Amino acid sequence: MGLNVAPDIYCYTDQIVNLVFIGTKDSFVLVDAGMPRSSTEIIQQAEDHFGNNASPKAIILTHGHFDHVGSIIDLVKTWDVPVFAHDLELPYLTGKASYPEGDPSVDGGLVAKMSPFFPNHGINLENHVQPLPKDGTIPGMDGWRWIHTPGHTKGHVSLFRDADRSLIVGDAFVTVKQESLYKVITQQQEISGPPKYFTTNWDAAWNSVKELNKLEPEIAVTGHGHPMEGVFLREELQKLADHFDTIAIPEKGKFVH
Repeated sequence: MGLNVAPDIYCYTDQIVNLVFIGTKDSFVLVDAGMPRSSTEIIQQAEDHFGNNASPKAIILTHGHFDHVGSIIDLVKTWDVPVFAHDLELPYLTGKASYPEGDPSVDGGLVAKMSPFFPNHGINLENHVQPLPKDGTIPGMDGWRWIHTPGHTKGHVSLFRDADRSLIVGDAFVTVKQESLYKVITQQQEISGPPKYFTTNWDAAWNSVKELNKLEPEIAVTGHGHPMEGVFLREELQKLADHFDTIAIPEKGKFVH
């Protein structure tokens, strides 16, 4: 399922997670790489949207959790393009580190309870992955800049275009209560903090939301949930920034307090 959220921004939902194609048929990039064993569908989406044999200039990763890198190795084998991520995320993308297991003790729903069974191991992209440029630019994405938004992971980034205030959030915040299986299935829209079961630094996560709120985005494409835009987005994001402690931070959990 895909949605054009701007003339050059195409959001595709792979099962439970959003990928974003940014650009035109002459030059585009892919942001995040979806669920495991989804490479065929992702490649087909690229060709349906940009033409036969379409290939991105690069793949940008907001972070390395399994639902955002699930098909990256197969995609790189097919497209042979560079992958970029924050340097603090590279240990998880080069086989040197694994993420903590999902935390079922956070208050939430069935997805949170299932989270210890989600893959948490790092992957090894070897020499295909490299750090994002230090100057904040993004290869293949003229006019965009990356913003370090840690909390959900150490090297999490979000992407922003000042010209039209378009924001690609990753999991810095989401627009569905990702811990609840019912809400994931129904896609009931509500602004929420990062998925609780995988977030390891809540102070940093709150600061990241505050920084994103200052951008006053016109549209936000999140890693989970439907895109949000306009006044509704800004009001909801302001609410999240002001009340993150009650909206987002769980009452208990391994990484709370």
